[in-house]
Amino acid sequence: MLTPVDMSLHNKSRRFDITFDDGRSYSFTYEFLRVFSPSADVQGHTPDQAKLQVGKRDVSIVSAAPVGAYALAFVFSDGHDSGIYSWEYLAELGENQQTLWENYLEELKRNGASRDPDDPANAPFAEKPRQGCPSHQH
Repeated sequence: MLTPVDMSLHNKSRRFDITFDDGRSYSFTYEFLRVFSPSADVQGHTPDQAKLQVGKRDVSIVSAAPVGAYALAFVFSDGHDSGIYSWEYLAELGENQQTLWENYLEELKRNGASRDPDDPANAPFAEKPRQGCPSHQH
């Protein structure tokens, strides 16, 4: 099982660094971690339910807390706080970071959306206010 030996949040550069006991080390932007949150709100319950994350360029991490001995939970400045980042998930993100990011930028372009929070092109992707349906209250 993977175990981190060092982790640090760098709020000025908005990066999270993690080093594992096997020597692998990764550095992620806060935006990348937010965009690739493992939560159902982002990923959906199936791949076709995944929601394109737009306007996250300036997001920051407000806090990070351990989840047992296997994961971290981040609270982001946009209020998102439901993703549990297991050590394995973070290593997977690290191994595939460049491809994931390139695919994300391509998907933004394909959908006419933007990383910039104030871009009017992002309006169609804005969170819809939740209706009173009890099965969707989280």
